[in-house]
Amino acid sequence: MQPAREPRTHAGTPYLRYAAGRAAGAAVSLLAVLVTSFFLFRLIPGDPVKFMTGGRPVSAAQLASYRREFGLDLPLWQQFTDYCGKALTGDLGTSYQFRAPVIDKITEALPNTLLLTGTAFVLYTVLGVVLGTRSAWRHGRLGDRLNTGVALTLYSIPSFWLGLLLIIVFAVGMGPVPGVFPTGGMESGGKEGFAYAVDVAHHLVLPVITLVAVEYGQTLLVTRSALLDEMGSDYLTTARAKGLRDDLVRRRHAVPNALLPTVTLVFVNLGRTVAGVILVETVFSWPGLGGLFYQALSVPDLPLVQGLFFVFASAVILMNTLADLIYPLLDPRVGR
Repeated sequence: MQPAREPRTHAGTPYLRYAAGRAAGAAVSLLAVLVTSFFLFRLIPGDPVKFMTGGRPVSAAQLASYRREFGLDLPLWQQFTDYCGKALTGDLGTSYQFRAPVIDKITEALPNTLLLTGTAFVLYTVLGVVLGTRSAWRHGRLGDRLNTGVALTLYSIPSFWLGLLLIIVFAVGMGPVPGVFPTGGMESGGKEGFAYAVDVAHHLVLPVITLVAVEYGQTLLVTRSALLDEMGSDYLTTARAKGLRDDLVRRRHAVPNALLPTVTLVFVNLGRTVAGVILVETVFSWPGLGGLFYQALSVPDLPLVQGLFFVFASAVILMNTLADLIYPLLDPRVGR
């Protein structure tokens, strides 16, 4: 009599449990952001109803009419339940200052932010990985010390300060350096086709340089640290003993294993860059989500501020979750 066979377990079950746990954690975080965004911005001083009047003297009846129109006359708990119910269906409310759906204003500004952050993200990721790899492989030499020193210095500089400095030197002009770039905005206007693309690229240079300068250092340092940890491994010594050239050992063996922490950082940085572009867009008057957030915050335009805050926080949460889901595919030991 043959013994009964043990039931098979699907090979993907541990990963599915891991992914479900990360997805559930992301859902809880998004719900917490939804709640926080409502109550946090109620602490901002200022009356949005008075802003809607444009400073004109209005009667109490007119003020009450504005409050009824936007639901500001309801008890706070009822405003909260209405906000959550609508947000779950994709309705983030109506902007006080634009009198338009918040989701429409976000959709309108989102491509501009993605253009800025996407360009900067690709550049500082490639720059950080390449320079981090070279620094680690030439550990202790002049190039390594120079790369690390510059990266640490730029990483510690506030982005808005660096942006203002670039505007003063390269947009306004300083001494022998002429002003060759626009001081702000996304386009000069009146151009179409290829001329329009060149004009946008011209406006893009300084804000992209600002983001790249303050962000590439972290990628460089993480890549350098991870590669230094790998350089003493036995399999690299074995590869060298087999007669492989040093550049092949680095490219085929050391770098792929060392890039695992960098891959996680890349996804985290992508979400963080979208959320952290507020200051750069404000300094350069870039018409994206960051500039829109600053404009809404000064009113305060509560629905627009809440919607943008939710988008920024969601970008960070979703990118973190995506990094968590991809990491076990690169390193099977994770998620077991």
